[in-house]
Amino acid sequence: MVFRAKATDEYELARRKVTYFVNACDSREIVFTKNATEAINLVAYSWGLSNLKPGDEIITKVAEHHSAIVPWQIVAQKTAAVLKFVNLNQDEVPDIGKLKELLSKKTKIVVVHHVSNMLASVLPIRDIAQWAHDVGAKVLVDACQSVQHMMVDVQGLNVDFLVASSHKMCGPTGIGSLYGKIDLLSSMPPFLGGGEMISDVYLDHSTYAEPPSRFEAGTPAIGEAIGLGAAIDYLSGIGMQTIHDYEVS
Repeated sequence: MVFRAKATDEYELARRKVTYFVNACDSREIVFTKNATEAINLVAYSWGLSNLKPGDEIITKVAEHHSAIVPWQIVAQKTAAVLKFVNLNQDEVPDIGKLKELLSKKTKIVVVHHVSNMLASVLPIRDIAQWAHDVGAKVLVDACQSVQHMMVDVQGLNVDFLVASSHKMCGPTGIGSLYGKIDLLSSMPPFLGGGEMISDVYLDHSTYAEPPSRFEAGTPAIGEAIGLGAAIDYLSGIGMQTIHDYEVS
């Protein structure tokens, strides 16, 4: 029991490290997943299937990772929502002006990268989030290519969801993270069922734990989470501003 308690303490310490690293309000807003792909799927299925209806629009870009396109294709097919894509402009970077034009009251979520894994383009996430919120839409940001290169502040960016993957951050494989505003996570149904994500189990129904446990069914990747925490210690020790300044110099 002593070792189990120690493992739990270290696992939750890793969660707090992620919380501070992205400047989330509360550690309950950080969900551990096996990678960023699973984190995006979690949002697509738990939030998307519960909130999208026929004719609603999902906006993403042609220059997105497949993990940011395929889950939303599946959800769009299941809900009869419409998936719209932003093309590249003449400079071969995402056409942000076109993204703004596509936004309407039909838009329910915008799915974008922060830094492209193909083009290295850096998008104005704070502006995109504001435009999306102005029409009542949510914003999911793939930060896999940014959190290890610059300071990422989810409160400052005012995004609704943000995903990252440990192996892009000098950490181990098999662990990723999802940031979600607590009011959104609290309103979402579970992604997977099993142990640890429940409050009470009866023969005819179950009640579910509060976030983040609701979305962490089964035995967690404890060692991998601790490794992610160590990677965050390493990056934070250097300083994210120092890393960014060095890379752009």
